[in-house]
Amino acid sequence: MAVVWLKVFLSTNTITPEECVLICLTLSGPTILDNLKALAENKDYVDICELRLDLLSPEEVPKAVDFPSFVNIPVILTLRRVSDGGKCTMQEKARRNLLIETMQKGGYAYVDVEDDVKKSDVEEAAHSLGMKVIRSIHDFQGVPADIFSRVHSLASRGDVAKIAVTPHNIADIMTLFRINDELKNVPKIIIGMGEWGVCTRILYKKMGSMLTFGSNGKAVAPGMVSARDLKLLYRADKLNDNTGIYGVVGNPVMHSLSPQIHNPGFQRIHYNAVYVPFLADSIRSFLSLAEMLRMRGFSVTVPFKVDVLKYLGNITREVKLIGSCNTVVRVPNMWKGTNTDYYGFIHPIEKEIDEGRIKSALIIGAGGAAKAIIWALKMRNIKVTIVNRTKSKADELATLYGVASDKLENISLYEGKVDLVVQATKMGLHPYEDVNPAENFKFTGKEIAYDIVYKPKYTKFLLAAEKAGCTLKFGWDMLMEQGKLQFESFTGYHYPKEINLDF
Repeated sequence: MAVVWLKVFLSTNTITPEECVLICLTLSGPTILDNLKALAENKDYVDICELRLDLLSPEEVPKAVDFPSFVNIPVILTLRRVSDGGKCTMQEKARRNLLIETMQKGGYAYVDVEDDVKKSDVEEAAHSLGMKVIRSIHDFQGVPADIFSRVHSLASRGDVAKIAVTPHNIADIMTLFRINDELKNVPKIIIGMGEWGVCTRILYKKMGSMLTFGSNGKAVAPGMVSARDLKLLYRADKLNDNTGIYGVVGNPVMHSLSPQIHNPGFQRIHYNAVYVPFLADSIRSFLSLAEMLRMRGFSVTVPFKVDVLKYLGNITREVKLIGSCNTVVRVPNMWKGTNTDYYGFIHPIEKEIDEGRIKSALIIGAGGAAKAIIWALKMRNIKVTIVNRTKSKADELATLYGVASDKLENISLYEGKVDLVVQATKMGLHPYEDVNPAENFKFTGKEIAYDIVYKPKYTKFLLAAEKAGCTLKFGWDMLMEQGKLQFESFTGYHYPKEINLDF
């Protein structure tokens, strides 16, 4: 009864295999019913699905023969070996036989066969049933040097070539985006796995990939994005040659909530653009990728806010005075750098400054973000002291801005002597969630505690301040305010007021 209800619930216009060039939901549940429910939950986001036979419980595997009859979208049949990132431990002949048995009633659109499988029995059975064969390679170590020839070889042995590799730097990412230039007319699926490959999963059309795989919330492969986000947040299936590409570059960067600010804004004003997270090993290498993708602009986060300056052809007065940049836009023949951090930081505490509640501030950290914070406070005549683990860096900023500096280990000397305490390091971000750089500082409860980390919302630093009764200021508020200014730089439009984001 449940299966019949799910079939009705999933009913949509039938899509032929040839039209499946969009978003594929990887089904990883232990039962057929679990997978049908997952498909029902994602029916508005996907156009094709992949049934992972190796992830079904043993008693459910025989039921997979009827699975295509329960749904009205094409299905890829996969029985992934352990060596290829799956769970199947069967002997190879038995594994191939199970694939053939599962296909016997027909209905599946594709079957995935690994490149090193020499026997043609699965392929022959698939073609006799009107199915297409995906020939695949999975490399969890890196990106093969001969990737172009391997994709071509895969295509010659199957109907579709699939290559899932593990990039480790921007150069690897650029190689994946070049595949379509080298092999434009080859039917292919290209996947960059892990955090480095997230941008390839979103911008899959730029690689000429016929589809991208999405999860039901729990990633089956490293770096997999949910089908819902691919469809609604990034509109990955709607991107075209005229789509403007923007993004955020950093290391780390996958914690960033900026895509959840800019993409809804783009959609609300009907601006054909997408905002994507890019993990980078250097700002120089990222700019090469930005040129390749013809990006129109990007946000800059740690640790590149200072490094990016040397590559900019034009900078605003704020960038020159602050010494760091968090926003870059394309102007004729060059990149232009601006800084919206200072405004984003000061906006949540303007009321307290105007009321005279904040007259002194202690800044923890001496990186690019700290520069904008110090400059913003100096412009409001706030007395500033910088404390940093490496005192020479604090001294450098102190000299630049005419403020005081000290070693982080001396932070307890400022207890009860400052109105505002700002945590401006990456401590609190993954993988430093359990680190509080101010653990030796005892809040009196009268301070305003401000952490520029926005994920998690409550860091160890803020939890300690809250316990003492302090007023808290959150990194999310700073992110949102600076993001609104970035949005204006990117699009020329004000951020839509009707969008109310709260994470």
